[in-house]
Amino acid sequence: MAEDKYNLKNPAVKRILQEVKEMQSNPSDDFMSLPLEENIFEWQFAIRGPGETEFEGGIYHGRIQLPAEYPFKPPSFMLLTPNGRFETQTKICLSISNHHPEHWQPSWSVRTALVALIAFMPTSPNGALGSLDYKKEERRVLAVKSREASPRFGTPERQKLIDEIHQYMLSKAPSVPQQNPAQGSEEHPNNSVRETQESSQDAGAVTAAEDLPNPAVGEIQEVGERVFEEVLEAHITANPSSAGTSASREVPAKCSSDQLPQRQVTRVQKPADDRLFTWAAVGLALAIVVLLLKKFMKSSGYGALFMDGS
Repeated sequence: MAEDKYNLKNPAVKRILQEVKEMQSNPSDDFMSLPLEENIFEWQFAIRGPGETEFEGGIYHGRIQLPAEYPFKPPSFMLLTPNGRFETQTKICLSISNHHPEHWQPSWSVRTALVALIAFMPTSPNGALGSLDYKKEERRVLAVKSREASPRFGTPERQKLIDEIHQYMLSKAPSVPQQNPAQGSEEHPNNSVRETQESSQDAGAVTAAEDLPNPAVGEIQEVGERVFEEVLEAHITANPSSAGTSASREVPAKCSSDQLPQRQVTRVQKPADDRLFTWAAVGLALAIVVLLLKKFMKSSGYGALFMDGS
């Protein structure tokens, strides 16, 4: 990628080029991602489904669009491969996406976002914008289909990049594990697989491909947990009242979003008896003050004066 094409004085451009170098020098087998040659604010990516889930072995393509204010504002995400968890060609609502700028931190990067996206795949959608809730067996079928061909999307140049990314991911992603038939019939007795989500068609920009993966499964879990904790901490700091007696699974926000799972936060309520003790102490203090005033007035003669006046 020729850096002389871009304005290196622009903080966003400078940051994006740094991230490209970092991912090229530290590749992984779990994702491949690269900005488009003609528009480095738009990234093409593919992730592989997290292991030991119904997405295992799947290859899921998508787009990331970075705002001009990046990294101070969050990116938006769009999946292109039918997966049963997120809609295709729809900007999905995540705590790390542009739907929730209040949670985004400038220290996060495209790599962090993709790690978090992989971690989000097996979580419950809870009616979030752009989310789907297919059954596990249906998702397994889509995982198998995702390997057969890359999604059709955009211009021939962009499609060439998508195909190259797909071939790379096929060489890295393990095959979809065979499911025990007894287990499948137990989970979903007479379920037919829903129709595959529509393939994406849209105009795009010309792009060039390079191998850019993500961390391994252990790192995905570790980074994902860290992102969860940071988002939760930011949310509680901004909304202290929301950390009530039993915190909900999802952090409330603008949309019913795929928020990061929140750990149980309990707040010990102050017993009502404490208030009674407080009022009793205040009353006792007032009584003592009144007695002292009376004693002072009596000793100084003011009491007798008031009595004569009456």
